[in-house]
Amino acid sequence: MCLISYHALHEQFGPVELLDYVQKAAAGFTAIHSSDHFHPWSKRQGENGFTLSWLPVAMQVCSLPFSMVCAPGQRLHPAIVAQALATISLMFPHRLIVELGSGEALNESITG
Repeated sequence: MCLISYHALHEQFGPVELLDYVQKAAAGFTAIHSSDHFHPWSKRQGENGFTLSWLPVAMQVCSLPFSMVCAPGQRLHPAIVAQALATISLMFPHRLIVELGSGEALNESITG
């Protein structure tokens, strides 16, 4: 099965606006994807909500499967990320896929 995802760009839109967009995306997309960065990619992108707190709310208002990219280790300890993801997965079984990466200094170096 092919999933066509709406990308919830936290770098570009605020968290409340993104909740509205994911609800509308359910009319034509088959999944929702979200990134998790601290800093936006450029100055034109002035937003960056915290995906791990936004995700359960978005999953409550939209029944599509969700995925997210996350870079534990630089700004969030991997154990904290694992706890957050396990909690979300228990609340929304079989609806969350997570892609783990190493991140980039550009938008993850807030903690040094």
